[in-house]
Order: sequence, then structure tokens, then C-alpha cells
Amino acid sequence: MEEVIEFLRNPQKFQRLGGKIPKGILLVGPPGTGKTLLAKAVAGEAKVPFLSLSGSAFVEMFVGVGAARVRDLFGQAEKMAPCIIFIDELDAIGKARGISPISGVDEREQTLTQLLSELDGFDTKKGVIIMAATNRPEILDPALLRPGRFDRHILVDRPDIKGREDILKVHIKRLTLAPDVNLRVLASMTPGMVGADIANIVNEAALLAARKDKSAVDMADFEEAIERAIAGLEKKSRVINKKEREIVAYHECGHAIVASVLPHADPVRRVSVIPRGIAALGYTIQLPTEERFLLTKSELLDRITVMLGGRAAEEIIFGEVSTGARNDLEKATDTAKSMVTAYGMSEKLGPLSFERGRPLFLEVPGVSAPKELSEDTIRKIDEEVHEIVISAYEKAKTALAERREKLKEVAMILLEKEVIEGDELKRLLAG
Repeated sequence: MEEVIEFLRNPQKFQRLGGKIPKGILLVGPPGTGKTLLAKAVAGEAKVPFLSLSGSAFVEMFVGVGAARVRDLFGQAEKMAPCIIFIDELDAIGKARGISPISGVDEREQTLTQLLSELDGFDTKKGVIIMAATNRPEILDPALLRPGRFDRHILVDRPDIKGREDILKVHIKRLTLAPDVNLRVLASMTPGMVGADIANIVNEAALLAARKDKSAVDMADFEEAIERAIAGLEKKSRVINKKEREIVAYHECGHAIVASVLPHADPVRRVSVIPRGIAALGYTIQLPTEERFLLTKSELLDRITVMLGGRAAEEIIFGEVSTGARNDLEKATDTAKSMVTAYGMSEKLGPLSFERGRPLFLEVPGVSAPKELSEDTIRKIDEEVHEIVISAYEKAKTALAERREKLKEVAMILLEKEVIEGDELKRLLAG
């Protein structure tokens, strides 16, 4: 990106050796990572005009309007050169041709064709650089991505722990902070979150502190804001009868104890029986001790076992299960299915992948369904998924059956206190 600014400020430096300035730069990354923000920052740094349009602004009911808008945009840019054209959500017009069966496709295709010809037609010597952003690069037309059009693809990824700390530093500038706020700890508590999530958490923390008439935003406010982002709003007013509360307490303690016992599970940070969000009657928050980009087979199996720990605890204590484990079962089944179909972690089926065309940054339901598989293979996949989940469930049940008294003790304390922190849980299990 710094090179782009250099191109616009000092094009001669690159042209004197016969090199050409890249025409198009495509910013690719998950939603909320700051692709649009980065494009604006480049224009600001280079001190050049910034022509910004969303991809959807080109698509109209009337045939020919989109193509005319593309022509106008490039005409305007050439008059204002050097400048940056920025097209946000490029996938709205740049979708691969011929894959959409709906009407109105001709119009989108005309707009895309016009964009392709404009990209070929204009001269970079004038200093016009095109930038675009998308979180669906896999559906873009190959003709857009070839060299000479969008030559550079820049990944704007989810920030790592250092990146999250730097983003926090930017957002807390306008807050009055208490001395106990530790940004490094907050960064470690938000794995997988993007810039937009972190901005939201900082704002929530400020609102919470203001609601409690505090003079500064302290660590407790940030922790509450992070929990709100992960699990939803607290619903202390929700009336739950005694029996149900007991089931929830044992369920959450089941997750927590299984997570504490297994060698590859993330440590537990907090267990609570305070209802949150739309459906959660209680929750267990685990946080990784370090940034992870790869997961091994044993780690995935331990994750599934922890997910099933709640249901296992209900069965051991009450002799039957409730509907509370629905979300756990969904996640466990999805993880087991990915192990078999995507990561080749099945003994029977071997190192094969049975998934096609899974979106890179957006999870689209139904897209990752296996295609062109024989009945026999589908049956084997189902059997393997079933085996993984059942064996993990048995493992969770065994671990909890051995610690039945501990489970009862921790559940009673949880019912009384409503929340148990990770350190206290460790002490209870050790003592």
C-alpha cells in the first residue's frame, strides 16, 4: 500500500526504468477488517482525489445505466488525475459471468464488460489507480483478476494479538481510562475479532461505565463488553425455575470440567448461569493461551469432547438429557464433518477432501455440501462423523463419571455465586 502512495506521489521513480504502475489493486479479506478504511487512508496519504462508489451503485433496473455509469466514472477520473477510483463490494458487479440464473443478468454482465474494457483502455501514466474491495474473491470473474487489470491482490486479514492491541490503542484515545486497563490482556481476550468488533467493544465499555456513573472506564467494563459481544446481553430478569437452573449449572460445569481435564482444550476463563442473548441460559467462555492458525486432529477431538461435556453431565446427574445442548450438538457435528470431509482426518476414508467451492471469507449455508459423491461414500462419511461424535461423547461421560463428586461440588458453588472465574475453578478442581 505504501508503494501505491509512492506511485501517485512520484511516478517518474518507477517509470524511468521502463516499469508500469499497476492498474488495479484488489483488497481481499473478511468483513469488518478495514478494507474501505485502508483505501481511504491511501488517498489521504497520497493527497489525491478519491472517487468512491459501491458495486451496487452500478446495478440498475434499466439496461445500459450501469455501463454508462462506469464510462462516466472513468471519464471523471481522467480529468481529475492523479486520483484513486475505489469500488467497494466489487462482487456486486464482478460476479463470474454465466453463473447467475436470475433475470437482470444481462445488465450486470454489460456493466462488467464495460468495466473490463475501461480497465484495458485507460493509461496508468496519467496516474489513475483503481482499488476495489471484496470479501467474496472466489466468485469474481477470472477476466477481472488477470494481470493488466487487477494485478495486485492484497489480503486484509483478521488482526493477530499485536494488531488487536494496536487497534485498541486507536479506539481508546477518546476514552477516560482507569489505571487498571491492560490492553495486552484485552487483546488476548478477543481472538478472531476484526477491527469493527473491537471498535464496538470499546464503545460498549464506555457506555457501560457511563451507565454506572463511573469517572473512568475500567477493566471490568471492557470484560463485560467482550462477554456481551461473545455471548449476548445479560438477562438477569429472566425467571428460571429451580430445577432448570440446576440443569443449566450442571451443564455448564460439565463443559468446564471436561475442558480442564483434557490436555489440548483451551483453558476456561469464566463459567456462568446468568442467561444471556437470545437463547443462552448459561455459558462457559474458553480463551486460547496463544494465537493459533492451525489445529491438530487431537485438538479438534478435544474441542468436540468439551462441546459434548454439558450434555454428558446432564445424563450422569439426572439420568436424562434436556434440549439445552442443541447448539453444542450442532457445533460438534459440524466440526466432526469438517474433519472427515475437508481435513482428511478420517482413518477409513483417508487423506481425501470431499468439499468443493467453500467460500473463503463468508460462510454460506449449503455451499460446502459435498458434490458428485457416490451413495457409498456419503454413507461412509456419515458413519465416520457418527463414530467421532459418539466416541467423544463417551470420553466426556467417562471423565465426568470419575469426577462426579467434584461436578456436584462445583455446580452447587456455581448456583450460589452465579459466576465462577477461571482461577477459582482451577483451585476448586485442584483442592
